[in-house]
Amino acid sequence: VTSTAIAKNDDPQRPFAVYNDEFLRIIGNDPTVSVVLERNYDFAHEAPVYDSKEDAVYFCSNLLPQSDCDKQTITIHKAVRSPAGDWDCHDIQPNVAMCNGGINYGDDILFCSQGTMSEPGGIVKMSRAPPYKASTLVDGFLGRQFNSVNDLVVHQDGSIWFTDPMYGWEQGFRPKPRLPCQVYRFDPGSGDLRVVADGFGRPNGLCFSPDEKIMYITDTDIIHGDGNFDETRPGTIYAFDVSFHSGSPFLSNRRVFAMAARGAPDGIKCDTQGNVYSGCGDGVNVWGPSGTLLGKIEIPGGVANFCFTRKGEMILLNEKKVWLAKIDENVEGALLVAEQLRMAKAG
Repeated sequence: VTSTAIAKNDDPQRPFAVYNDEFLRIIGNDPTVSVVLERNYDFAHEAPVYDSKEDAVYFCSNLLPQSDCDKQTITIHKAVRSPAGDWDCHDIQPNVAMCNGGINYGDDILFCSQGTMSEPGGIVKMSRAPPYKASTLVDGFLGRQFNSVNDLVVHQDGSIWFTDPMYGWEQGFRPKPRLPCQVYRFDPGSGDLRVVADGFGRPNGLCFSPDEKIMYITDTDIIHGDGNFDETRPGTIYAFDVSFHSGSPFLSNRRVFAMAARGAPDGIKCDTQGNVYSGCGDGVNVWGPSGTLLGKIEIPGGVANFCFTRKGEMILLNEKKVWLAKIDENVEGALLVAEQLRMAKAG
């Protein structure tokens, strides 16, 4: 839930920085960015989820401070685009304690609940229909509460993979952690829950490559939840091979994939060509599958998270603003395609 908004853009009229000619294929001939929603507080921070049926995006705010720590809150919003291209944003009130990451899950949405001092966090399934009924799928490991579940992704086999840093404790709304900062895999069918990766400072965003043979995990240890910033700590994307042993998936061959130049790589996603996008302190950074920096969509104040929407479009969450980036019409989010395949199999 920590903010990556530390960078400044001195030329907002030229938001596309090209480091490799391959980026020109991604952004196309006439790329644009524009503000589509704006408020006077940090309402647009995390958990962007695109609903293609309604042409709508769900997302949540940053931590909204209150004088009483017990009353701190994070709000969830739903923004719907009209046929004319206007966006209407309204708050919804599901029972998700301190929301952070989100993803489509069939007819429902999964959110990361970070929890509170009195309520454990975990993975929550929410109905898209009012009153947005929510139920918890998992809320702890080995008899201990999670720290503050941050982000998640769903594999084609239906398993849910998620990160659990300790930002909630650092920001004063969670008890002292009783688990390491780890990455987990949960199988809703069998109920199996296990650690798949550890050794992080603050594991944050995660995604699979289009073929699901590689998992990318961001470590935002450079920024702690109390505002402590230390450039000697990781602001890094790690890549892992997804391998199978005795019929079960494991993460192996951990390696550094990329390091953010400014801030930390937070939300992370791939397009269908395997390019890797991450929200950083200077906007959205894009790397090729080899780890080569291709380019940046530079947004003043940075981008914590984002999502692909229609082909050639991305929604960027920039705290007080929501931006719409239009790039090459052939660019498509790998996650959306994977979700469509899961829906087709289920149907």
